[in-house]
Amino acid sequence: MRIRVYNGPNLALLGKREPGIYGTETLAGIEARLAARAASLGVAVECFQSDIEGELVRAIGSATGTADGLILNAAAYTHTSVAIRDAIAATGLPCIEVHLSNIYRRETFRHQSLTAPVCLGVISGLGAQGYELALEALVRHLRTARSQ
Repeated sequence: MRIRVYNGPNLALLGKREPGIYGTETLAGIEARLAARAASLGVAVECFQSDIEGELVRAIGSATGTADGLILNAAAYTHTSVAIRDAIAATGLPCIEVHLSNIYRRETFRHQSLTAPVCLGVISGLGAQGYELALEALVRHLRTARSQ
């Protein structure tokens, strides 16, 4: 089973960027923990980060036929990108949206996600642990779907 993990703008700055909101763990640290958890589940993860919307759209589109599911932290693009929303929908793959912070405790403009309606679920506000929870939920979903 292959899971792709996509991270959007400014997430490469984790560990330095607003630690009161996003925590002190780096993206590399999150990805390493996610890879370890994936190995324990018997699945493979491949991570990609870009600050550029078009690169994320292209990467998500390339998951068709090469991945079984997606985990996405589109960051600020969550609230603005119809293109990313459409790319997720076009893959036909189950996707779980992740946010480090609780978007509903923040500015009002962050309360709407354009991508959530095409995702299996959303994990918000649990920090870096949200990625692992998303992985576990996605793997469980995929295994259940395969056994039916």
